[in-house]
Amino acid sequence: MSSFPQSSWIQSLATGAFAGISFSLICSPATAQERNVDPEIVAAQIRSQGFVCKNPTSVERLADESVPDEPVYILICDGTSYRVRLIPHRPAEVSEIK
Repeated sequence: MSSFPQSSWIQSLATGAFAGISFSLICSPATAQERNVDPEIVAAQIRSQGFVCKNPTSVERLADESVPDEPVYILICDGTSYRVRLIPHRPAEVSEIK
């Protein structure tokens, strides 16, 4: 038999299961997509790619164009609006709306 006491083994198993469930609930993609996004975050991404966005005033998620892990937003800046698809580990797809 093991030198590890059975009660400690059960406690470790329960703690590990609880931690795993908690982590998956916190990191759930559905939760991330439902949060309000600060326009400055999307504006910072497109600025890093050379686009101009002065005073970002609003951002709206387009649910019908978004897919898991690739949300699509309309970003409104002073004098310009953009359609932005955020893609993990790649530059965003950005198009100016005229």
